[in-house]
Amino acid sequence: MTETQEQERTLKDDIREIITDEGPISLERYMALALTHPTKGYYTTRNPFGAGGDFITAPEISQMFGELLGLWAAEIWSQIGSPQRILLVELGPGRGTLMADALRAARAAPGFFEALEIHFVEASDLLAARQREAIAASGKAAAWHASLEDIPAGPAIFLANEFFDALPVRHYLKTAKGWRKRLVGLDPEGELAFGLSEETEPYIKADAPIGSILEICPAAQRLMTRIAARIVTENGAALAIDYGYGRTAFGETLQAVKGHRFVDPLAEPGFADLTTHVDFSALARSAASANALVHGPVEQGAFLRELGIVQRAEALKRHAPPEQAAAVDSALARLVGDGEGEMGALFKVLAVTRRSLGEAPGFAPPGEA
Repeated sequence: MTETQEQERTLKDDIREIITDEGPISLERYMALALTHPTKGYYTTRNPFGAGGDFITAPEISQMFGELLGLWAAEIWSQIGSPQRILLVELGPGRGTLMADALRAARAAPGFFEALEIHFVEASDLLAARQREAIAASGKAAAWHASLEDIPAGPAIFLANEFFDALPVRHYLKTAKGWRKRLVGLDPEGELAFGLSEETEPYIKADAPIGSILEICPAAQRLMTRIAARIVTENGAALAIDYGYGRTAFGETLQAVKGHRFVDPLAEPGFADLTTHVDFSALARSAASANALVHGPVEQGAFLRELGIVQRAEALKRHAPPEQAAAVDSALARLVGDGEGEMGALFKVLAVTRRSLGEAPGFAPPGEA
């Protein structure tokens, strides 16, 4: 194959070839290829954020979101004894907007900004460049890493906003013979199509009607276990914010978004965002298995209100012209509201700390949730 022919090949072509050579692949592997293929993956080749991308995240809606998370981190730092050095680590940091706003707010807590060491876990060189630009005004140096294992030792606060939803999942369908894994293969026309494994999965004991789908995300569970174990060992906290559900349930939530519209998940791998709703109860179980204390999950609206987003909005509007004040009100409603297109109820927030911490900002005291 010539260099020109290789450049013209799409990720879909590559996946077809893999299936032709090896047979159908798991949904988990398909998602990993579609999102993080080194040269053709969705996150490694494009900037999907904002009005010109495929979706808009909370930090892009208003500065208030990142500012409040920065203050949340400052309060955690104080609660764990204000160590002279604390790592602030963001997983999947997008365009760096959240961190830029958080660092600006961090200066309000005496000593916190000076103690901060900034780290990003990012798979895309393209997005890393945007993040570098975003935090340049803060004056803080930062380090970029391909995985959690590369983060240096020490107490750390982890921020993960809309990160866990993009990790690859597995689907199992309950049939008369048992639970069978969903695969991605080729239909008679050579197009990507869903299918099922011939063999059943004997280790799945869940009882459900025939036709039920079990969606699990081992990658998310493993990562949360590692984060929680590190927090227990070295101190700190983790904050996960994502759209999802509080209790494990049957059903699939896989969706693909391109240009702010839903599309077929198999139609254009590498060109559309693939996500699923996060199972927060599974994350909580993973963190608890490492002997960490889990706070929540609570709804994003309640969390942000508890942190003072309404008061922050009023402060921003105090000397703002009418048009700008209206924009602040609109952003506030979108972040905390529970209506159509609003994030307050759909998005959940979960925190992980050492058991000795007690109450975390924005959450009810342990045992009262």
